[in-house]
Amino acid sequence: MDLPTSADLRERRTELDLTQSELADRADVSQPLIARIEGGDVDPRLSTLRRIVNALEEAEGGIVRARDLMNSPVHSVEPDDSVHNAKELMDGKGFSQVPVVRDGSPEGLIGNSDIRQRDEENVGELPVAEVMNESITTVEPDATIDTVDDYLNHNAAVLVVEDGRTVGVITEADIARTVS
Repeated sequence: MDLPTSADLRERRTELDLTQSELADRADVSQPLIARIEGGDVDPRLSTLRRIVNALEEAEGGIVRARDLMNSPVHSVEPDDSVHNAKELMDGKGFSQVPVVRDGSPEGLIGNSDIRQRDEENVGELPVAEVMNESITTVEPDATIDTVDDYLNHNAAVLVVEDGRTVGVITEADIARTVS
């Protein structure tokens, strides 16, 4: 990765018609720090530089975040709900899976494949907790599309969680809609 020079950062900022203060607000750093970096007076930490570059990319419209991709509000079931209720919700909404959430916190996912894998005749009467997949992946709303896409390589869905509460769901279809 080539690190941008102070001149590169200043040029990108001015091309986007951003003031130093606006860039500082977007990157969550101080305006004097932006001025010192652009002036070549200070070499920023890599984490600070990354925040500044991300803010510039976001201003360019180049970064898609989880909040931009997620489906919200979240239609979910509780672990104590019956599998029959979960299946009705999925069928009614046209979903192949739904999150399992207790008091806003994610506990798993239940999908058609989880239900089909059960041999019991009374699978619909079982509580969701006995059938759900507890392996879930969560991200914050500001996670990038690349991060979400990486997680979707190994998971059916990614849950978006903010302050411990499930606020969205992202699937492969959501990524496909964004990149097409």
